Amino acid sequence: MLDRVRQYIQENELFTSTDQLLVAVSGGMDSVVLADVLHRLEVPFAIAHCHFGLRGEEADADEEFVRKLAKKYEVPYFAEFFQTKAFAEQEGISTQMAARTLRYEWFERLRQSQGLDYIATAHHQRDAAETMLLNLTHGTGLAGLHGIRPKHGRVVRPLLGMGKSDLYDYLVEQHLIWREDASNDSTLYQRNRLRHDVLPVLREINPNLDQTLQITAERVGGAEEIVRRYVADTAHAAQHEEGDVTYLSIASLQATAATALVLHELLRPFNFSYLVVKDIVAAFKAPAGRRFESPTHLLVKDREQLVITRRNLTKFGTHQIMAGQEVLKIDGLHLRLELSEAVGFDVPKGKAVAALDADKLKFPLTVRPWQEGDWFMPIGMKGKKLLSDFLIDQKVPLNLKSSVWVLVSADGKIAWVVGFRPDERFKVTEEAARVLVVKRM
Repeated sequence: MLDRVRQYIQENELFTSTDQLLVAVSGGMDSVVLADVLHRLEVPFAIAHCHFGLRGEEADADEEFVRKLAKKYEVPYFAEFFQTKAFAEQEGISTQMAARTLRYEWFERLRQSQGLDYIATAHHQRDAAETMLLNLTHGTGLAGLHGIRPKHGRVVRPLLGMGKSDLYDYLVEQHLIWREDASNDSTLYQRNRLRHDVLPVLREINPNLDQTLQITAERVGGAEEIVRRYVADTAHAAQHEEGDVTYLSIASLQATAATALVLHELLRPFNFSYLVVKDIVAAFKAPAGRRFESPTHLLVKDREQLVITRRNLTKFGTHQIMAGQEVLKIDGLHLRLELSEAVGFDVPKGKAVAALDADKLKFPLTVRPWQEGDWFMPIGMKGKKLLSDFLIDQKVPLNLKSSVWVLVSADGKIAWVVGFRPDERFKVTEEAARVLVVKRM
């Protein structure tokens, strides 16, 4: 197994021996194998785990399992806690699509912030076959027909040449432990229906279905390469970037063959669907100002160009602060933390800083956007108050409420409504021994 994976990495030029990876680990069988294989191949890596807030205590146990796995391999560990349902409802998309969008957006931010080279996922041959057929069922272009690639941008799949049985045999041989996700057996999800109801029938017709589809994907990939080169020539003429903004010349796009197809390929990194792209093309002659959204980006039709910017998705995530951590910096929020002795401590004034009894806090702390139903005990009060009512009392404008964050102790208690008021339960009293000062910069 190790030799086959090593050869697959070299043949597909996934990464070099000096590259450092961010490995996506759910705790399931596939990702556990990937982490162990990379460890044995002495590939330097960090582990990233996503908690989508969908499976309650089972998901909490997954996170704890992966945290211990990272400790076992002595590698850096990162976890993100998403509000997946809220994002799915806002976008009108499935929870699975929402989870995929949120996790890959976070993976890339994390990869860049930690100075890592590639994101590694545990996709294998069977995943590729399922993806290919699922894309075909939904309607797809060439990219969907070739399924999952060994390497796409900064994402690599070292196990893509392995069959599911190969992974299982490796688990048994190495006596590895993994976590089972009960949702994998639920036919409520389309991929699972395909996996349990459709693919077994197709494998009766062709027992080598996974390998056959892999060969077909390679041939489709060749055809896509021809299209890609044409699109690259178009991009050279039509596209330019200024900072985080992408511009596309409408005149250059109109001069291409199959404009909608070409534009869809250009907009693929920004996650615009083909149907939306057709609407964009139809709006070429419309007045300036038309807006189009993907789950991750906003496109505005200007007079002579299309202007594309990234949407802010951090409001759908939560961020952990570990004991001893001094800084948390995310989009729209920068916190600095300082631990000090309580003796002689003067509680600072101002809404941008909170002084909290450090020994009443439980780590890791969590920073997240406030939610309906949140409550706390504003300092100076004995009773609890709904945060929604508190924000009304504070006369926070409706369009600014979504930017309000809360600092939460690991026991679930809100310690500080950031920029507004600490919680009475965490105030610094004469009995306090240590003080944690949290300041919004």
